[in-house]
Amino acid sequence: MPSYPVNTLCPPDEQLNILQITDLHLSTPVNKSTDDRRGDAVLCQHSFETVLAQALNDDIRCDLIVVTGDLVNRVKPDIYDHIFAVLQATGIPFACIAGNHDVTDELGYDLPFFQRELVAKPADPRLLSRHVIESAHWQLLFLDSSIAGKVSGEIAPSDIDWLCQQLSHCSKPALIAVHHHLIPVDSDWIDTHMAKNSEDFWQQMSAFTHLKVIISGHTHQEQVRHYQGVTVYSTPSTCYQFKPFADEFAYDKRAQPGYRWLQLANNGEVASWVERLDT
Repeated sequence: MPSYPVNTLCPPDEQLNILQITDLHLSTPVNKSTDDRRGDAVLCQHSFETVLAQALNDDIRCDLIVVTGDLVNRVKPDIYDHIFAVLQATGIPFACIAGNHDVTDELGYDLPFFQRELVAKPADPRLLSRHVIESAHWQLLFLDSSIAGKVSGEIAPSDIDWLCQQLSHCSKPALIAVHHHLIPVDSDWIDTHMAKNSEDFWQQMSAFTHLKVIISGHTHQEQVRHYQGVTVYSTPSTCYQFKPFADEFAYDKRAQPGYRWLQLANNGEVASWVERLDT
């Protein structure tokens, strides 16, 4: 069983195959064999486990599972215990970072969002920040963009300093994993909750041409953007999806839960695609 967190990866062909899943939003561990409710808790847990099973049955070797935040909808240790047990049972190295829901509880779900109370919570110690995973040809950099008690995130100046230090000391092609998106997705309501300080982040990152990829969650939708020579991916949730390019909050009821594959080649090239849950 791989230790957690892993620091190095040695795939047999020196190509890294990464499975990204994000925004699980689990509320409580549910025994599906005895609980026949069809509430959000059951649906999100079933969807997460079904997505993971489908992905790992794809015809591709998985070297690392990356979970980019919002593992839970309620900050409770037993929910993380369940998620980590499911991930550890795969026998595949994995890495998890925090999203806003991992450091914030919302009180008053029956109320409109602006009337809810946001309560700051400490992050589970198993969620990574300023963590590095290296292979022979790549460096993977994991950051916590969450702010306790807030929906929006931030790439703090100290985090930018850490990134600059890592990228200055290692010239391997780099991937950054965060929860909050760093480029607007042209949906006004979610773009108000993106990572703050992104302008300074991009200004500082412009010095590093070996930064190739950024992956994030938070937006519950699939997009690909290119900025300053970096390919920026947002990825569907394993549960419910947000409607793309919608200025007001809206679910995309036609979109299935999904996941993203990334193939990081030993020459610095990247291939990536999204798969959706089979209906």
